Amino acid sequence: MMELRLLALYPDQMNIYADRGNILFLRRRCEWRGIGFSYAAAGPGEGLDPAAHDLLYLGGGQDRDQRMVAADMVASKREALAEAVDDGAVLLAVCGGYQLLGHSYQLGEERLPGLGLADLETTREPGERLIGNVAIEADLGGGPQMIAGFENHGGRTYLGESATPLGRVVKGFGNNGRDGFEGVRRDNLIGTYLHGPLLPKNAWLADRLIALALERRYGSAPVLEPLDDALELAAQSCAQQVALRN
Repeated sequence: MMELRLLALYPDQMNIYADRGNILFLRRRCEWRGIGFSYAAAGPGEGLDPAAHDLLYLGGGQDRDQRMVAADMVASKREALAEAVDDGAVLLAVCGGYQLLGHSYQLGEERLPGLGLADLETTREPGERLIGNVAIEADLGGGPQMIAGFENHGGRTYLGESATPLGRVVKGFGNNGRDGFEGVRRDNLIGTYLHGPLLPKNAWLADRLIALALERRYGSAPVLEPLDDALELAAQSCAQQVALRN
């Protein structure tokens, strides 16, 4: 039997945006298909085996939470995370976790170190927080699809020349409210500001992450058994309509 092996990074510190809901949704979609699901966590001071887990999850946190984990994550996990990502592991980072994927997060005079896994910088700039329902168009293979969610961030993220955005903003602010891009993607690494939670509103994205993670473990992309997604499709349609209406 195939098994999805998930590692949650700092689940006690970075979990304010329905991050447990995202993980539970991944578990359920595996269980409904007869796919095993293994959960582990790595907190402050704890390292990780880059080969042991195929889906890594880093959730959201307020600035104080990011201060707590930023230096620790760089010291205890950075090299292993880079090795895992380079070897095809899936990494999903949401909101605060997304901001820590880059080179740094500038908070006034304070600079939080980033993992350097994506070519981006985040800075807290004067002005209102970027808040609201958001819809983006992303192509993770198979053609463009919509991702709907909610954003609430004071930081502005700017992608470097070598970075690829996760998608194009259809409605909402996205990375910085200026360039029309949202998130970042590098191989199987995805960073995004979309939460609320993200995956129950976008079941196709959850399935894509599951397939990529299983492909890394078993060497070929599995054909996932179709599920009765009437409720999931309704949730995405509602979230998308709300975003486009605003």
